[in-house]
Amino acid sequence: MEKMKTALSHCEICPRGCGINRTAGKAGWCHAPLLPKVALVSGHLWEEPPISGTKGSGTIFFSHCNLGCVFCQNHTISQEGFGQEVSILRLAEIFLEQQERGFHNINLVSAVQFIPQVAKALESARAQGLRIPVVYNSNGYESLTGLRMLDGLVDIYLPDFKYWNNDLGVSYSHAPHYRETAAAAILEMRRQVPQDVFDAEGLLQKGLLLRHLILPGQYRDSMRILDWVRASLGEETLVSLMSQYTPLYRAKEIKALSRKLTTFEYEKVIDYFFEIGLKNGFMQKRSSATGEYTPTFDLSGVVAAESFMKREENHHDKKRESCYRRRSERWQGQCRNPSHSGRRGSDGAWHHVRPRHRKAS
Repeated sequence: MEKMKTALSHCEICPRGCGINRTAGKAGWCHAPLLPKVALVSGHLWEEPPISGTKGSGTIFFSHCNLGCVFCQNHTISQEGFGQEVSILRLAEIFLEQQERGFHNINLVSAVQFIPQVAKALESARAQGLRIPVVYNSNGYESLTGLRMLDGLVDIYLPDFKYWNNDLGVSYSHAPHYRETAAAAILEMRRQVPQDVFDAEGLLQKGLLLRHLILPGQYRDSMRILDWVRASLGEETLVSLMSQYTPLYRAKEIKALSRKLTTFEYEKVIDYFFEIGLKNGFMQKRSSATGEYTPTFDLSGVVAAESFMKREENHHDKKRESCYRRRSERWQGQCRNPSHSGRRGSDGAWHHVRPRHRKAS
């Protein structure tokens, strides 16, 4: 507890380095309070297959954010601050409740502004029997100081690498030096979990899965990120190339961001992924580019376990099939629909090959 208070009395747990005393009620760039603030506790079936599996990922959505993305689909909680403050004790209870509900893992969504509090809650939950993997779902704008507080507590890192061009980071997320910051953070995550470990069902137990949301007009920027992944992390790195960009929040006010991604742009990045020798990727269905996948933030499961709601999300895919297609080093590059003649269609069905398994220890 003393370590947590020390970190928060001069807060530098994210790259902003505000240095404010949160224990005295001060708020920095992210406007986060002292106590962790949560907007939704839910079960999520729409992450990548080795995260969501068949039972879902036990998501905890935290309020506030250290970025200011103009296209944020979760702006209600990230930038408008909707949510409920909870104690460290209650947060540990939430983790255990998610385990009791049968989810494959605990999924901490955008928790950077509460790292010391989350670390304390995880320690408490582990002491009380938390056994399922912990996923740290990150925007990539992390400091080494903050990440090292999570060393040994997080099993799976799920970071974004949003931009290579730092001008984009400033313009679209108010994040100076995003490229260098995210690259250093992701390398630290890889240091903490150096190998990807899957169980017999293909579910990730330890490791790193890097995400990149392709933006309209920026496919060349996406290619530079893939170059870095190949050179710095290696050809086996798990990469998720997302096509779900939708002009939400303030994006419609910005001409370059006011449209969805084109099939041409998405295919250019997918082609490049294979051209440079990357082997393990997830590619989204083009139909995922819709606001329907944005959760309803209503404090379910936050204050008490009884408030958790089992909801049927209003998605057109009633069978809850994943919105991702799996591709691996053994993917054959042949579309199942012969009418596509080998061309990557906007929503084509591709061979689904599970990753090679390493036995979980």
